[in-house]
Amino acid sequence: MTAKKQVTIIQVAQAAGVSPQTVSRVINDHPDVAQETRQRVQRVIDRLNYRPNVLARSLIYRRSYTIGVVAMASSYYGPSTTLVGIELMIRKLGYSLLLDFMHHPERDDVERIINRLLSHQVDGIIWAIPEIGINRAWMHRKNARLPIPVICLSTQAGGLLPVVSIDNQAGGRQATDHLLRQGYNRIGIITGPMDWWESRQRLAGWQEALEQAGRPAAQCQVVEGDWTAASGEAAIHKLWEQFPEMEAVFAGNDQMALGVLQAAHRSGCSVPGDLAVVGFDNIPESKYFWPALTTVDQPLIDLGGRAVEMLTLEIEAEHADNESVHAETSLLQPRLVVRDSSIVRA
Repeated sequence: MTAKKQVTIIQVAQAAGVSPQTVSRVINDHPDVAQETRQRVQRVIDRLNYRPNVLARSLIYRRSYTIGVVAMASSYYGPSTTLVGIELMIRKLGYSLLLDFMHHPERDDVERIINRLLSHQVDGIIWAIPEIGINRAWMHRKNARLPIPVICLSTQAGGLLPVVSIDNQAGGRQATDHLLRQGYNRIGIITGPMDWWESRQRLAGWQEALEQAGRPAAQCQVVEGDWTAASGEAAIHKLWEQFPEMEAVFAGNDQMALGVLQAAHRSGCSVPGDLAVVGFDNIPESKYFWPALTTVDQPLIDLGGRAVEMLTLEIEAEHADNESVHAETSLLQPRLVVRDSSIVRA
């Protein structure tokens, strides 16, 4: 018995009275398709039992329609949420995702990971690894140029590769400006690990706001955490010891802010009456903290999506023999979300 010949996208298009490109858009759930057309094409797909042949498409167009993503293997809210945004946009644009994890960004072999992705013929790479220590030094070398486009996430600009990032310094400034406007003048900070670029940027925003308010910061107002709630609890006790006049604290992420709230509760310290607290990230649970946490919201889903959009523009330009788009740094702006932890009710 001979195998049944596989239905092609051209046959589906002819049966539905549309172009193969329209069929592709329906398959990939692209929004730019009229509802009536979408339903007609889907009926034909179901009737003919059509299944996309990824290998055939790759051979025809001489590309894999696959984007390689190098991500950090961790449970940190920022990197994991950004990865969701990457996946959603990759699927929306009709590409596949090949994911590779770095378990130790500060010491893993970058060349080995990149070569593995290149061996799978990916069309481009999103380097979604936070900048920790000197783990991004390879980006600044001239020989870092690869034969395919690369977009980097959450790192400082100035290298040889385009970057998409959140404006962390602006977020730190927003948090501190808010506390100053509420009348809190003696403001401490619990930073994330200082070998992280994001931590240094949030600290810089805090310092900038205090300096502009005529209240330059002293070292006693700064304690370093490690992003965990436990480190936030330990850090606030250290701040109370070395900066006892503190009226408010800016925690570098919401988990550390949760540790601050726990310590305050156990110490009989009223929030925000005795100590105002602001976090960073706007994790889904932050509005259910007690009191509800004022925090800085990062558009992390948009961050991942923007990286994919920039990368695919580069890919499409290369395959159309057009001049490269030469994407530059794209900074997405955070937004302050004010809740009870920093507002004293009259």
